Amino acid sequence: MTTLAGKTLFITGASRGIGLAIATRAARDGANVAIAAKSSVPNPKLPGTIHSAVEAVNEAGGRGLALKCDIREEDEVRTAVDATVAAFGGIDILVNNASAIWLRGALDTPMKRFDLMQQVNARGSFLCAQACLPHLLESANPHILTLAPPPSLDPKWWAPHTGYTLAKMGMSFVTLGLAGEFGAQGVAVNALWPRTVIATDAINMIPGVDARNCRTPQIVADAAHAVLVRDARGFSGNFLIDEDVLRVAGETDFGQYAVEPGRPLLPDLFL
Repeated sequence: MTTLAGKTLFITGASRGIGLAIATRAARDGANVAIAAKSSVPNPKLPGTIHSAVEAVNEAGGRGLALKCDIREEDEVRTAVDATVAAFGGIDILVNNASAIWLRGALDTPMKRFDLMQQVNARGSFLCAQACLPHLLESANPHILTLAPPPSLDPKWWAPHTGYTLAKMGMSFVTLGLAGEFGAQGVAVNALWPRTVIATDAINMIPGVDARNCRTPQIVADAAHAVLVRDARGFSGNFLIDEDVLRVAGETDFGQYAVEPGRPLLPDLFL
């Protein structure tokens, strides 16, 4: 399979950034895309809403569905999944993209922020998978793709921001567990992570990062597409890096993804 035409994707946090880039890339194939995110009204500090994302999906050639959904809330997630199935007849792909970030040490991490990260990142990914899996198991080529890093116990990734690392690695361990449980049933459960920092609104949370030393979200979107068109059976439990995925797919021009070609690129966290 080389296209996502006719497939239905449920993407969390897809009103902007990497999630939106994945959505519009799928839409170029003619996919159905459910945009599940909290942003339903414009925010001057965070551009993009579920409605503007749906417009972008439709303009790219897909069919979009705007779903106001806080993935911390079980009822909202299950309602959003039901609405997706009602609109498109099923779900073929879940992309766990939504994530909360706070890169501070233990003494500078309010428990409210700690709880938010755990609820959105690991718990949210698990909940969305739980809600989508009954429909994914009926799909001809089901995928769960989570934006999470390769698991690591290296203290250099834990000491500076234990709360965030715990939350992000939680997404990685959810991937491991679901791959073990559902891979044999034909569901591809994998994780994808960027080689370099990606120029999204989240980089404002990383001190000293200049967007000119980053890549655009399109590299992650293209890598996600390359993963999601693969045969799901027998392809599970992998922790994939965007650049590696694209090299295998035959891509050689990585300069196209640079925010400012020629500038040195910043490696992402956890690599």
